[in-house]
Amino acid sequence: MTVTDTGASALHADAVRTLTRWRPADQDQEQLRLDYLDHLAEQPEGLFRSCLPAHITASAAVVDPAAERVLLTLHPKVGRWLQMGGHCEPGDRDLASAALREAVEESGIPDLTLLAVDGRPTPAKLDRHQVRCTGKDRPENTHLDVQYIALAPAGAQALISEESLDLRWFDYDGLPELTDDSVRDLVARARRLTS
Repeated sequence: MTVTDTGASALHADAVRTLTRWRPADQDQEQLRLDYLDHLAEQPEGLFRSCLPAHITASAAVVDPAAERVLLTLHPKVGRWLQMGGHCEPGDRDLASAALREAVEESGIPDLTLLAVDGRPTPAKLDRHQVRCTGKDRPENTHLDVQYIALAPAGAQALISEESLDLRWFDYDGLPELTDDSVRDLVARARRLTS
């Protein structure tokens, strides 16, 4: 991947535009937004797995608002229940489509849509966390995750992918024990934004 790649440049420009437009409600999220923008200013290839020690990722909490439930995946590397998501790819035209692609691939639900504000898919929150996405024997690196809300049709049936140990719907008030605070916060935001 080189910075001259048109798709990579367009994705980078979209990430900058998306994060510049987005206005979080709290100071912690605002600081993360500014940190992400600094990362993108310093790293023309900062959206791809090859950018170390940190790179932007995209994810989405898949929710069925009618049933007040969220779909979570038991991640094989992390051993926790997480929202759908992962690395941006050169073919992704923007951050929102990267998050939607990951959500569809990992949920098996083809007709998801991202929650939008003024007709434009908008992040729900940002989360910075350490992972070993380059292998167990490699140093940790940082995911700068841009998190969206993906709306599933009422009664949607999920289909587990090879990227998951398990895939289940959980009531908003019945999240599993092996869920971290970041996921709980994302689900709470999804609940507020879709009710």
